[in-house]
Amino acid sequence: LPALADLDGSDNTEALLSVGGTLLTLTAQQRIDLNAKSAEDFAINLEPLVRAMGTVATVTRSGASLTITPVATGAAVKVRFRTGHFTTSATTAAWSEFGIAGNAGGGAVAQAIGANDAGLGASVTQEGRLAAIIYADTNVRLSLAGTRVDNAVAGTDTANVPVAGEVIATTVANAGKFNLIANRRNEANAETEIANVEFNLLAAAAGQGDAIRKYAQIIGYASTDIHPGDHVHTHNVEFRNTSADYEFATDLKPVTFVPESERDTFMGYRRENGKVGTRNYIGILTSVNCSATAARMIASAFGPEEMADYPNVDGVVAFVHGTGCGMAGQGEGFEALQRVLWGYARNPNHAGIVMVGLGCEMNQIDWLLEAYGLKQGPLFKAMNIQDTQGLAKTVETGIEMVRAMLPEANKIQRTPCPVSELMVALQCGGSDALSGITANPALGYACDLLVAQGGTAVLAETPEIYGAEHLLTRRACDAATGQRLVDLIRWWEDYTARNKGSMDNNPSPGNKKGGLTTILEKSLGAAAKGGTTPLNGVYKYAEPVTAKGFTFMDSPGYDPASVTGQIASGCNLVTFTTGRGSAFGSKPSPCVKIATNTDMYTRLIDDMDVNTGDILTDNLSVEEKGRQIYQLLLAVASGQPSKSEAQGLGDYEFVPWQIGATM
Repeated sequence: LPALADLDGSDNTEALLSVGGTLLTLTAQQRIDLNAKSAEDFAINLEPLVRAMGTVATVTRSGASLTITPVATGAAVKVRFRTGHFTTSATTAAWSEFGIAGNAGGGAVAQAIGANDAGLGASVTQEGRLAAIIYADTNVRLSLAGTRVDNAVAGTDTANVPVAGEVIATTVANAGKFNLIANRRNEANAETEIANVEFNLLAAAAGQGDAIRKYAQIIGYASTDIHPGDHVHTHNVEFRNTSADYEFATDLKPVTFVPESERDTFMGYRRENGKVGTRNYIGILTSVNCSATAARMIASAFGPEEMADYPNVDGVVAFVHGTGCGMAGQGEGFEALQRVLWGYARNPNHAGIVMVGLGCEMNQIDWLLEAYGLKQGPLFKAMNIQDTQGLAKTVETGIEMVRAMLPEANKIQRTPCPVSELMVALQCGGSDALSGITANPALGYACDLLVAQGGTAVLAETPEIYGAEHLLTRRACDAATGQRLVDLIRWWEDYTARNKGSMDNNPSPGNKKGGLTTILEKSLGAAAKGGTTPLNGVYKYAEPVTAKGFTFMDSPGYDPASVTGQIASGCNLVTFTTGRGSAFGSKPSPCVKIATNTDMYTRLIDDMDVNTGDILTDNLSVEEKGRQIYQLLLAVASGQPSKSEAQGLGDYEFVPWQIGATM
């Protein structure tokens, strides 16, 4: 092995057995000598997280030396460990290695993976509970779907576990909540992989009715007594509606803007009205579901062969929906639909628009044009089936309209544009308990970088900031902006109550399998997407966002409906964090998908653009990952296809939010 230099314990040093950043492969017993000031100067993870090709290794310590022995002779073993200078009272090394994330106590954590690698079993991966828990004071020992724990502390509770599997012993030196991620055996390919399961575990007792906290905020209340070491989840935590004393503009962090002469640029499409697009589409918009087939027929006439003559045009796409009639001609639902259609017609990612209606629907095209001052011209046309003498002639007329637009749209070239012209939608779906630890904070840092460049970020999904809104009101630029957010929360409480629902209907079953317990826990993680800058505006669903910086738009938590509103508000780029996985994509604004964990990223690599799981597996900082996301956003804004875009997603994800009765 190469020498490991300067491991003197003077600071928190992560020691990697690596060459050029690649972990070494050990095929025989190896000994590592650490140049420590003294053996007592280090808290060494004696049983490090070991990733093996179907096996694990044993690690022993003698003074300042570690000996690593593969279980099977000649087996390839990859090893990581972390060292840190410590005193007799506490270590200064905050553990962030893969396997333990977010130890609130900040104390030393030692983890051992036993040689029995038969798998975690259904009790963990399906039911979301630990098979056995052994605890004593603040020292917690866990058995995940394993056999009886042989090294249990005398006098503590032990249990026989019927399912054979790995035994993981974890010792927590400081009381606090932490999250545990285990390894599991993939029998299909005989390799050890990551179990995408995160658990909240309590190291301090909680009585029935006591508040349960994560991220230093309340996520629920104990529905029964919870002992140190107990798994904290839906079986022993209940949701209660929040009550908060809202503060406005009390947590304002001034933005250090990048001087305009030094700001980043991307290659965008500058429109006549001054707006900048990241894509160059021609859209076919429908006023009502009755014209949906006509719109799709028009768009389908422009396949790859037809578009080959127009390389600067990204495509012709139909935006169809299931409403537009059988609804009130005024009120929240009608106004929201009209804002969506107007917003898509004006989105800078569209070079041209053809609007198609039936003729007798409640959502009249003429009303829309009059209400929003839209004028027909070479790149904006409107018609209805009844006046155009039927479906076939409407399709024929629509094709002719698009063909007339294509040469004009193709003349538009990408030019350097300042990042201040980007408006980025912040979205999440299929969240897990890692969302608030990896992907969302990293995206939040990218959001801060965007805002410093003069750009705009739009957070949405009002039910998914429920319980965290008081953190956003403190960041509101003024009391009026903060109060608008509170008013949205009150509207949603009333909306769910009169429809006999609960704000805790979200999280979904998949969110809960991923480790999330209540909407309050989910919201605290989701709000992290918004970074740390002041909240400069709060808007209705699909209302044009006019403020620069960090903003919020009202929407449901249903991803397609929420993103539809954000694009209508002016977003020319979409970001989407996910822990469980997603096949979402959007048009005309491309969607960049960000994975919270390496396991899911690997399984869905054709769908995921960014892996933030390496914040845990490779100890990357949130800031470093945020910079990577920011640079990718500039590349995608300049024309690099996102993964969802390359697969053609976005034709069926146009879903305007339907509010009110269908009659």
